[in-house]
Amino acid sequence: MVILFDVLARLPLSVLHRIGALFGWVTYLFSKRYSFRLRENLHEAGLARSESETKKLLHTNIREMGKGVMELPWVWRRPFEKVVAGVRQCHGWEHFEAAQAQGNGVIVLTPHIGCFEVIGLYIASHMPITCMYRPPRWKFLDTLMHEGRERGQMKLAPTDLGGVRQLLKALKKGQAIGILPDQVPGNGEGEWVPFFGRPAYTMTLIGRLVEASGAAVVMCASERLPPGEGYALHFTPLSFDTNSSIPRQMNAALEAVIRNHPEQYLWSYNRYKVPRGALPPDAVKEQ
Repeated sequence: MVILFDVLARLPLSVLHRIGALFGWVTYLFSKRYSFRLRENLHEAGLARSESETKKLLHTNIREMGKGVMELPWVWRRPFEKVVAGVRQCHGWEHFEAAQAQGNGVIVLTPHIGCFEVIGLYIASHMPITCMYRPPRWKFLDTLMHEGRERGQMKLAPTDLGGVRQLLKALKKGQAIGILPDQVPGNGEGEWVPFFGRPAYTMTLIGRLVEASGAAVVMCASERLPPGEGYALHFTPLSFDTNSSIPRQMNAALEAVIRNHPEQYLWSYNRYKVPRGALPPDAVKEQ
């Protein structure tokens, strides 16, 4: 697999994206579970005004998800400097610098949109950043993740108590941390709040980290530029009202960012699943 990744990494990004668009369609046509979830999540989000718009958005998203898979060798196995140079545009970097200047560390929220893999690497070319990740089941993939991500000034922290301690330690040093805010947390680590009109179990970790460290929060979305030209990063500052639900506010901010480029969001992700051991949203309401 490493050899295959190294071979693919030598191809131009534009070629990988063309292959990825085809791969996206193959996956969609041959995986019923994948295609059903993608269609359901996209339709329920209510982003399109007509059936024709929904169909167009679906077809574009199928291609974009394939591109997301095929660009991984390029991001993980290309020389670090060349990957960082793939970020052609950076909008709102001043918001990140302003957050960093406060001195309490920066929490960077990176939703599953575009090539979110490049965000941490780009920041790691400027300052230390510790990114939380969920270790995969396959050992070879875990090795690829570490080799591809832990470059520049980036470190990885697993999604467990030890990983949370790593995040807090980095924030206390005034460094940055990266978290996928739309990843479903484990039982007891989230609350049910709306996400595109449907209850989604959403992590409470962000609020706890802000309370413990006083860190500033910035959201960054990665936009995939056509055709294989690279990426544009969009940084947005966030401030939360601690007297109300931070997960609810975070999801509202996520929705606003996703609406800018809905065709590049990972709609096939099982965002609305009930974590093992957790009560479903209907049962929570009855209590």
